[in-house]
Formats: sequence, C-alpha cells, structure tokens
Amino acid sequence: MLAVASIIDIKNREVPDMLWIVFGVVAVVMIFFEDDMIESLTLIAFSMILAPFVLLIWRFGFFGGADALSLIVLAGLAPLATLDTNVVTPFTTFSNAVLFMTLLVPINLVRNVFAMLSHENIFYGFKESKFRKMIAMFFGFRSKNPKFSFSIERMEGSHKKFDFSLHHADTEPFCNSPKTWVTPGVPLILFITVGFVIQILFGDIILAIFGF
Repeated sequence: MLAVASIIDIKNREVPDMLWIVFGVVAVVMIFFEDDMIESLTLIAFSMILAPFVLLIWRFGFFGGADALSLIVLAGLAPLATLDTNVVTPFTTFSNAVLFMTLLVPINLVRNVFAMLSHENIFYGFKESKFRKMIAMFFGFRSKNPKFSFSIERMEGSHKKFDFSLHHADTEPFCNSPKTWVTPGVPLILFITVGFVIQILFGDIILAIFGF
C-alpha cells in the first residue's frame, strides 16, 4: 500500500481515495483471520488514537488528506507492528517520518550555499534583513523551474519580500513561476513509508534516543 502510494505521490502529488478504501477493507477482513479477535480489535483501537491527531494536523494544512488517511489505514493494517524489541507507539511511524523530513533543512542550506559560491545572486530583487534571508536559506531555495513547490515570496512595492506563512497542502496551488524562491511540496507518504520500515526494523527512533 505504502509503496504504491509513494510512487503515485511522487509522480502526481495526489493519491486517489480508492487506494485507502481498498486497503481499509483489507484491514477489516484481516481481523476475521486473527487467532484472538478481541486482542486484535483492542490493539487496533489503541493504535487509532493516532486518527484524531493526524486529522487535526491535516485540517491545519500541515500535510494533505492522503497523508492522514495513509497513517489511519496503516494503524488498522499493522497496529504497533515491529520486528525489533525497541518500544513502538501509535505515533512511531509518524515521528520517524518527521525525523527524516528534517533532513530537508540542511539539504536546502547546502543547496543555497553552493549557489552563492557559484556567484548566483539568489536574493536578487529582495529587500530583507540578513536574519530573514538566513531563515529562507533553511526552508527554501531559488528555483529556476519550480515543480511541485510552494512560493515563499511576494511583491511589496518594487521589492520582493519573503512570505513564511503556512501553505495548505490540499488547497495551495503549486508555483510555476521561474526564478522564484520556493519551499518543496514534500511527498510525505514517501517519508511515512521510510518511517514505517524503520519502525519494523528498529522501532521508534526518538524513544530510543531518550533511552526508552
């Protein structure tokens, strides 16, 4: 399920709801093949405490509806699944995914530093403080041909300004203006897939860091 969703998300940045419906049905059917149905239902119910959390995050626009549905269906298909002895929680896949997403921050910074070392005027047309320029270097980059990215700049008079406001993943249009500062529209399901694989093989990274 996650592999198919990741491929579709990378190509189109939109995953059809039918995928979640099909695997949601599979999750329900699998319950009837469990040796202990009551224990299985209890485990799924506990894992589903994730659902209101991710739905709330989706409503605020931090990620798309498909990302929320993937985590909810996954909680039904493989609640607290792991092959390791490390502790996992209903939030482990999500927390692992978010941890890997933070790698995008240094990647943006390195990209911008290399652009500046190549004598590119990445702040051309901007009238901003050094502090805001530094923030922009962590969260975005100046793209020559944006694709599946959100603009983080706006015009203010004759100068450009950075706009760090939240972009709703489901409603904000992607930027297609060349030579624009953008923040990547991250295919979060790909990171969720990685987070789940890490959960299976290792457990919860954050809990392990803190010694649980």
